[in-house]
Amino acid sequence: MRRLRARFALAVLAIMVAGCASLPPEEAVVINNKSLWEQDVMPSKGLEQKAVGLTSKSTLHDYLLYAALNNPGLKAAFLKWKAALEKIPQVTALPDPRFTYGYFIQIMMNQHQSFALEQTFPWFGKLKLQGDAAAEAARAEKARYDAAKLKLFYEVKEAYYEYYYLAQAIAVTKENLGYVKYLESVARTGYASGMIDYADVVRAQVELGKLEDSLKTLDDGAEPVAARLNAALNRPPDAPLFWPEKIKEEKAAFTSKQLLEWLKEYNPELKALGFEAAGAKWQIARARKDYYPDLTLGMQGVDMIQGKDAIVAMATVNLPVWRSKYRAEVREAAANYESLLGQRSDRRNTLGADVKLAEYKYRDAERKIALYRGALIPEAKQAIDVSLQAYQTGKEGYTAVVDAIRNLLEFELSYERAITDREQRLAELEMLVGRAVTVGGRGD
Repeated sequence: MRRLRARFALAVLAIMVAGCASLPPEEAVVINNKSLWEQDVMPSKGLEQKAVGLTSKSTLHDYLLYAALNNPGLKAAFLKWKAALEKIPQVTALPDPRFTYGYFIQIMMNQHQSFALEQTFPWFGKLKLQGDAAAEAARAEKARYDAAKLKLFYEVKEAYYEYYYLAQAIAVTKENLGYVKYLESVARTGYASGMIDYADVVRAQVELGKLEDSLKTLDDGAEPVAARLNAALNRPPDAPLFWPEKIKEEKAAFTSKQLLEWLKEYNPELKALGFEAAGAKWQIARARKDYYPDLTLGMQGVDMIQGKDAIVAMATVNLPVWRSKYRAEVREAAANYESLLGQRSDRRNTLGADVKLAEYKYRDAERKIALYRGALIPEAKQAIDVSLQAYQTGKEGYTAVVDAIRNLLEFELSYERAITDREQRLAELEMLVGRAVTVGGRGD
């Protein structure tokens, strides 16, 4: 009986060793590597503490770091990637061994009790193919995590730049309000001296009211933009935010051809679909393995009341006779593979169109910035000075002065809008192509 137990113990040990060896070494390396969450998003406790609070001196980089550390959607994407990694050792492990114990209630042929131990070994290559497919699925989740991070950073940048625009629009409107207030004082002085009609005073006051209403609209518009930014930062919608300081304009360095090449090479959505297609291809090979039988090896020991214990070696194979089932499994895997290739091609086309549109809007904003900065705004300011002087001497009417002030307000607001659009479109292009598009990176 002791010898029988020793033999069973050795058999159990052999099965455990075989189970540990079933995980491919290359996949074990993937599992044991530090995650990008630890390396990139949470590089050190110092930076984690730095991102706890946002101040008036916080830069866009601080906002991005804060969002990366606190956004629940990004963390959910990371955990989904981590869960996919944990799938690899599950599908590459051997099935659980089976232990059977039998006790003879009615003694037959001198037999007292029996022990049986069995282990199933899938056909050669099945476990590796399952591991390869699971590894591709994990890579796809990693790419989707990267896509979630890029999307989050775009949302932060888009709201941050919009918040910046509101700050600049308020400043510009207040500056133009000063012009109208000065015009109203000139009209009052002229009316007092009898050189200007009282109607000009009233028109100036109406213009003041319109600008004050515009200021109120801009102030009210800051609340939903701040709520959008707070949402990306995982903060309450009404959490206070400071107005962004003057943004640094980065020099972009790309061509239309480069953008489309970067899209194909770096876009994480396309990468994810590519990895999923690769996994589906492994599944085709895995499905073909079901045409071959799995092998189950075992041993049975019978405890005899008298005499030597009996040891029986056993081998079992399943009979893969339902060929139509296996053919359907292969066709299913092949159709899934072709579907993913089609999805990737379709998504590449859609993203390519998005890139072209974002590039057009970026270049249009660049053109407007140069136009307003280099010509229209300086000329509009000069026109105001000339018109005010002419109005004070009675050489020009009220309408010419107001038109000059309105033109300046329109040009300055359009200029700030163009700067904001330019930065937002650069952020969108980076999200789409999956990499920096400015000289030396964007410093974000």
